[in-house]
Amino acid sequence: MAIQKESEIKITVGLDENRIPESIVWDAADGGVTNEEAKALMLGVWDEKTSECLRIDLWTKEMLMDDMKHMFHQTFISMADGYERATDDSLLAADMRDFARYFGEKSGIIEPEGKAQ
Repeated sequence: MAIQKESEIKITVGLDENRIPESIVWDAADGGVTNEEAKALMLGVWDEKTSECLRIDLWTKEMLMDDMKHMFHQTFISMADGYERATDDSLLAADMRDFARYFGEKSGIIEPEGKAQ
């Protein structure tokens, strides 16, 4: 099948004199995103030659610890959702969601299950 269209996602990282991220801005014209600021990003790409995931994790100096905890929690949930869509393995996806809940409780960003609110 021939490529019918190309789409570009652009990420620009502004670095300080020590090469530490000061700013992260991204654009995705097909998604209606222009010069959108971000405090952190996680990007994983699959390298078929080495059979491994290559990753870029960046965050700015202004990224708050509590926000980072929320970002990881939400990433775990979205990984479970994506895994389930890709594999139709709802049992393992549920286990991944259980871990996300455990992480959320242990990191203090969500209330433990069964605890009165």
